[in-house]
Amino acid sequence: MIPLSLEAVAAAVGGRLCDVPDPSVLVTAPAVVDSRAVERGGLFAALAGEHADGHAFAADAVKAGAVAVLAARPVGVPAVVVDDVLDALAALARTLLAEVPEAMVIGLTGSAGKTSTKDLIAQVLPELGPTIATVKSFNGEIGMPLAVTHLDRGVRYIVLEMGARGIGHIAHLTRIAPPTVGLVLNVGTAHVGEFGGREQIAQAKGELVEALPVKGLAILNADDPLVAAMAPRTRAQVLTFGIGQDADVRAVDVVLDSAGRASFTLVAAGSKARVELSLHGMHHVSNALAAAAVAIGLGAEVEKTAASLSRAVLVASGRMEVTDRPDGVRVINDAFNANPDSMKAALTALEAMTGGRRTVAVLGEMKELGADGGDGHRQVGRLVAAAGVNMLIAVGGEDAQAMADAAQEDNPRLQVVSARDRDHALTLARDLIEPGDIVLVKGSHSVGLEHTAMCLAQPGTVAGDR
Repeated sequence: MIPLSLEAVAAAVGGRLCDVPDPSVLVTAPAVVDSRAVERGGLFAALAGEHADGHAFAADAVKAGAVAVLAARPVGVPAVVVDDVLDALAALARTLLAEVPEAMVIGLTGSAGKTSTKDLIAQVLPELGPTIATVKSFNGEIGMPLAVTHLDRGVRYIVLEMGARGIGHIAHLTRIAPPTVGLVLNVGTAHVGEFGGREQIAQAKGELVEALPVKGLAILNADDPLVAAMAPRTRAQVLTFGIGQDADVRAVDVVLDSAGRASFTLVAAGSKARVELSLHGMHHVSNALAAAAVAIGLGAEVEKTAASLSRAVLVASGRMEVTDRPDGVRVINDAFNANPDSMKAALTALEAMTGGRRTVAVLGEMKELGADGGDGHRQVGRLVAAAGVNMLIAVGGEDAQAMADAAQEDNPRLQVVSARDRDHALTLARDLIEPGDIVLVKGSHSVGLEHTAMCLAQPGTVAGDR
């Protein structure tokens, strides 16, 4: 973080100092909302959550090295007291960005692939200058300002995920961190129950390009009609990416190897170069093209961009994270979250990896589909059958059963097993998977299948080995 005195922090967020013996002491490390994650010299933001109030952990945070607490009331340790801690975090982020006017904000949004694409951009852009990016997938009104507090004076590009659960959310985030580059990946079915439909999702995602300045750059997915239709909503220059021939940055000669890793020829700006991704899944072609479009749009050479993409590695866990166990079992941990679009991408990757091996899909419910939940789960069930999966372990309640029923209807030979929860699914999988199987684990984050996947990835978890 750019060093700021507590006195300067208070001025930036409209707060008052309380129990601060020395107002000139510097905050030198990022802000956090988890007292266990405090770095020495950092700032602890005491948010009141659904299950716990951060103010109760203020003393722990200071003991762990926090210079002070951003709080809504005095807490008995050095604090900057404000009316609203969340608003204060936003104000702090705006202040820090103003301290480094050379740092360009690159905002990205989409229904799927934000974190993977953000991680790719963060591995491509250093060719042009020092780059930082959103931590993990913290992309909302809490996480995004926290990411900005990692800024230092040497940074030239800051890549920020911008998520939304309703109209106006992204517009709010762009007021905290005004972007110069805005990337929209896709409009899918994630959170469709909260938005009410894909058109409403498109309306919300398009707020990112509406926020761009005239000299900014909007990067749009030419393969997604709802994204491509956002071009008239921005004053900025538009650069498109996709598989189609009309895209400015496109992929040709796309192939998948036996491990589901894609390679393709990157074509842009009159040049071409081969890309060989180490990431698993055809959907990463679109993510890689989006990252390439950001870099090329900012002046990077096509050849260097292709080389950076080929060197790029998986950063975030739970997203097509492949582990090969000593007994030949391959576990694909894609359990961070799920919607029908990402389920389709994961099942396509699973099918590409099969190579004659038995496949097992451990699939949890998708929790944010609203009234379309039943139809969405039946759609995924049909995708399971079409992918030639040998065994489905459906995790959850009625929606999981709807998925299982649809899969069995389309493929009566498919073995279907129902699990109550993540632990039941782990027990069943341990008993049922065999050496050499390929196991896909995926579901909404709240189902908790990341734990299941991580346990299955450990050696000695097939029947008879426990």
